[in-house]
Amino acid sequence: MAGMGKRLRPHTLTIPKPLLPIAGKPIVQRLVEDINQICEEEIEELAFIIGDFGPKVESQLSDIAEKIGAKARIYYQKEALGTAHAILCAQDSLNDKTIVAFADTLFKADFTLDESQDGTIWVKQIDDPSAFGVVKTNENNIITDFVEKPETFVSDLAIIGIYYFKSGAYLKEELEYVIHNNIKDKGEFQLTTALENMKTKGSELHAVPVTEWLDCGNKNATVMTNQRVLELNSGNGLISSSSISEDATVIAPCYIGENVRITNSVIGPHVSVGDNSIISNSKIENTIIRANTSIDSANIANSMIGSHVNYKGSGKDQGKVDVSIGDYSTLSQ
Repeated sequence: MAGMGKRLRPHTLTIPKPLLPIAGKPIVQRLVEDINQICEEEIEELAFIIGDFGPKVESQLSDIAEKIGAKARIYYQKEALGTAHAILCAQDSLNDKTIVAFADTLFKADFTLDESQDGTIWVKQIDDPSAFGVVKTNENNIITDFVEKPETFVSDLAIIGIYYFKSGAYLKEELEYVIHNNIKDKGEFQLTTALENMKTKGSELHAVPVTEWLDCGNKNATVMTNQRVLELNSGNGLISSSSISEDATVIAPCYIGENVRITNSVIGPHVSVGDNSIISNSKIENTIIRANTSIDSANIANSMIGSHVNYKGSGKDQGKVDVSIGDYSTLSQ
């Protein structure tokens, strides 16, 4: 999770993308919880590979690890040299059974991880695989080929960015080989190169499909992921008892955080509102609003609004607008 999240700016100028909230929880926390549910054994350690995010972020990551009973370790990638290089930054944690996950994606799966296999790679069948790494498989779902961002069609099974390895030490050896021999694909050190080497040497890597793949790569995708996560968790008490509604309607599913005040407004469906925010005289749907934000006279949809924002719209009876407003901003329309 060391990337700068440029496709999600301005929201990632003040917070790393994996800590942006989806239905009230950081993306990376939801990812950790999802992985924890499908593991046979308890997760002992969470290794976070980050940029220079500061002590506050590192404390948040430690808290996420503690919530599942694991120890947190922090590693730093100072230069973006590719996925193989990023993972090798955590080489001291690459020992026993290892799961690698890129922290801008969520998933839903209906399987329990088979930890006896050499390796498992989560995949999803998609319509346009050209922007992703893909795999080809045999009749037993064992991977026969890896292709990074194919220019011509070879497979529609996209690698979603979550991997299991029976031996983290073996993975480390192959990553070191790729980097020490300066083997690059499309200008970077790729994990798929190491995976291809492992396969060639006899490792059986299984492709396992997920039922849903939820992307958080840009604003629209993140808003859609928030919508789907709200739907999947609609019965889990998403509205805080400390929130206050006066002459307001909340259309489920919505997440309403602590000490939120909503007056003369219609909220939902598919809206997440962070702690201590105030909404008045507004209509809001399919939107993420972070903490400590004030919204008045707005009619918005498909939007992301950061924390500590003051936004005044042109009236809730005017046409809907689609906005993307970063933290500590003031906007009047």
